[in-house]
Amino acid sequence: MSNEKFFRGTGRRKAAVARVRLTPNGSGHFFFKGKRNLEEYFVREQDQIHLLAPLRLVGVRDTFDVHVSVNGGGINGQAGAVRMGIARALVKADPENYQKLKDAGYLTRDSRQVERKKPGKRGARASFQFSKR
Repeated sequence: MSNEKFFRGTGRRKAAVARVRLTPNGSGHFFFKGKRNLEEYFVREQDQIHLLAPLRLVGVRDTFDVHVSVNGGGINGQAGAVRMGIARALVKADPENYQKLKDAGYLTRDSRQVERKKPGKRGARASFQFSKR
């Protein structure tokens, strides 16, 4: 590891953008928007597991304190954005982590977006019910 004070990473998913800062020599605490912890911000256990995956893969779950500022999107998109931000920051902390995180797919942005609503339709693809008579 290099001897910087912290490592930054930016993650994006759907409409969510997360700015992540990893502080070495921490105790594994999460700080969302300065004051909330992981269990308060992401209530669903599925989201917590999802965003902790890069830390567990590299084996540094209790080594870094994680400071997160996340905006936009919904809960699922925000969890994906935080996961990507953590993975990018881990690569900056130790470039040897790159291949593990890349192989697991944590450094690839999920580019799927919501399709826009089309004129004359009820949604993106769904139409109004057709009546012949």
